Amino acid sequence: VNFYKTKDGDLARMKTSVDANRIKNDPAFERTRENNAEFGTSAKAGKIVRDTARPLAMTASDPKLVSRFTQLMTKIKNMDSTSARGERNIVQGLLDPAARELLKGFDFNKEAVLSSILFKPYTVNAATGEIVINNIIPQNDIAIPQGATHISMTAGFMGVDFATGEQELQLSNVVNLPINMISSTVTLTPSAVPAVVGLGMILLRLEFFQEVNGNQYTLKNGAYNALRVVEVI
Repeated sequence: VNFYKTKDGDLARMKTSVDANRIKNDPAFERTRENNAEFGTSAKAGKIVRDTARPLAMTASDPKLVSRFTQLMTKIKNMDSTSARGERNIVQGLLDPAARELLKGFDFNKEAVLSSILFKPYTVNAATGEIVINNIIPQNDIAIPQGATHISMTAGFMGVDFATGEQELQLSNVVNLPINMISSTVTLTPSAVPAVVGLGMILLRLEFFQEVNGNQYTLKNGAYNALRVVEVI
């Protein structure tokens, strides 16, 4: 038994005497090979999305994002009802409308879920990626972490083709507001619609800052920032 430390505490695992060559060739491990192949497909798809969203997620993600998103991609892969076992994939899984619903509402930072931070309704234009929040009063409509003085909002329009690996992210303007009782309408418009044909995702990010001597600094390394997939096309 091997003992080791992780972020979740002390864990233990059994040593195995099965070598990689046997797993790769022995007929007894056919199911294992099929499972490994499909896991690799899910992990690769998750990496494509994370890499595409990186400019937004760098300041709004949690340490377990990789595993959480791989699990999500695995669920979508399992919705592939046409491919043979071991060959199920994300492209076919996404043909099921329920798969897109799994993606919609995904939070990149589980410690800062958008619905527990932003209490004002917003509209999403699926054709342009534009997000509009009408008459928002930061002090009333946002859960403000201690020490925050400002909030920034950004939208992103992603295009991902899982078959080819092509990816694209178009960012919107950034709206920065002081946390006060002044009402304003926030309009976030991505610079363009992604040219990549495949899965489209529209994301909304909220970032908190603290102003000191005229400069704004991110609050606690982004621990309170939220990033959510608000629409899937």
